[in-house]
Amino acid sequence: MDRRKFIGTMGLAAAAGATLPAFKACAPAADTGFSGMNNVKESYQADLLVVGGGPAGVCAAVAAARKGVKVLLADSGNCLGGMGTKGLVGPFMTCYDAAGENMIIRGLFEEIVDRLIAEGGALHPSKIRHTTEFTAWITEGHDHVTPFDPEILKKVYDRICTEAGVKVLFHAGFVAPIMKGRKIGGAILLTPSGLEAARAKMVIDATGDGTVAFRAGAPCVFGDPENGRVQPASLFFRINNVDTDRLIADVVPHLPEFRRVNGVSYRCLHWRVAEAEAAGEWDLARKSVNIWRSVEKDQWVINCTRIHGVDATDCENLSAAEVEGRRQVEELMNFFHKYVPGCEKATLMGTGSTMGIRESRHVHGDFVLPVQDLIDGVIPEDNILLSANSIDVHGAMGGPAGGLYMPIKKNMYGVPYRCLIPKDVEGLLLAGRCISADSPAAGAIRVMPPAMAIGQAAGVAAALCITGGATPQGLDYADLKKSLLEQKVYLG
Repeated sequence: MDRRKFIGTMGLAAAAGATLPAFKACAPAADTGFSGMNNVKESYQADLLVVGGGPAGVCAAVAAARKGVKVLLADSGNCLGGMGTKGLVGPFMTCYDAAGENMIIRGLFEEIVDRLIAEGGALHPSKIRHTTEFTAWITEGHDHVTPFDPEILKKVYDRICTEAGVKVLFHAGFVAPIMKGRKIGGAILLTPSGLEAARAKMVIDATGDGTVAFRAGAPCVFGDPENGRVQPASLFFRINNVDTDRLIADVVPHLPEFRRVNGVSYRCLHWRVAEAEAAGEWDLARKSVNIWRSVEKDQWVINCTRIHGVDATDCENLSAAEVEGRRQVEELMNFFHKYVPGCEKATLMGTGSTMGIRESRHVHGDFVLPVQDLIDGVIPEDNILLSANSIDVHGAMGGPAGGLYMPIKKNMYGVPYRCLIPKDVEGLLLAGRCISADSPAAGAIRVMPPAMAIGQAAGVAAALCITGGATPQGLDYADLKKSLLEQKVYLG
């Protein structure tokens, strides 16, 4: 199946709604790097600057530091972990092959999971099978997920960075790249101390939105130009004080009714949603509720809010989405209390402190990963990881609740190192969901386990370039592969 036919099967052949910008990029800053800014303090000097402390950024920073380079990790928030901590997104999606037989995403991801388990903050994916309360009773693509506690994950990330010698700056927002021609040499950060320069030999963009690459002049595409849309956003939340046995008893008899109709999922609690709809007490763009049991028996993670048309690169748009997300959470809590057995006394533990963004910019690199390669199980010559995460494109059908969920046809696929190298910018590597991939392909590799593996590969590659005097384009893949294997990355 080629991409055009694949898009046709999703109902995406025609554009719907407002057309999203196809490419947008900023001109590089002046050679001073400050682009007219005043009162910028020369504060930091490192070998490698990692911008963004989410799952990919943490793994990039730790992997590089373990190769002996001086690493500065800057994040605008107050903790590491991004979507897994600030966003309350959970569980970690599968790290196994499609057959559910072998754990194929290993390296730093596996080490972090093991540390979580040692602190009572996770259940090992080997023990979590599909079609259970830990997978929202979903079968396809949900074998061997990893439930975890986001508060314990914060501590694990702090410790692993400290032990590796990574210097972490919280409350440090990225403002602009420091450029000399097309070469990046660090970034201007906005901290409580003011504007501060962080100079570095190389930079990794782990912002999720490709903000560093975009402002440095790399070409980007926003959303999916095939249909003029971006995947909807969600605000995750967590609840406790749930009588889990009663909730499970309500769901299990309905498992034979789980289905997908025209891209719309009728899965967990769809019979309760129908009751609330009939009573005029449900206006969410969902027909069922993704509710995942967490580590503690009475705690559950809810992924049900849906906000369409969110531009995560626009402050006003994103601000409005955060407010709408919290409104939907309030509606959902009323739904749980009134309609769901076992949730009558459920308590809202908290909402994500940031919106869960599935898609924004895709930076164009030396190679744009096509979804067809994932479908065909292509393992490239410059492979940096193996994954079997399914193609998950929310809102693909254009309707309020329609989406595409498609397990891959092979047992696994790879991701090329070339996808981490942005065009038109020197000294920069990409990590996380902003890497060079088409929109449907990004729908598979945007989840946390592959994002962490991508980050580890970016960190190792940056360290090798710094210590060996190579450019990202000129790095010998044999050296990269050797170092990844030394860091316990599984490459087959």
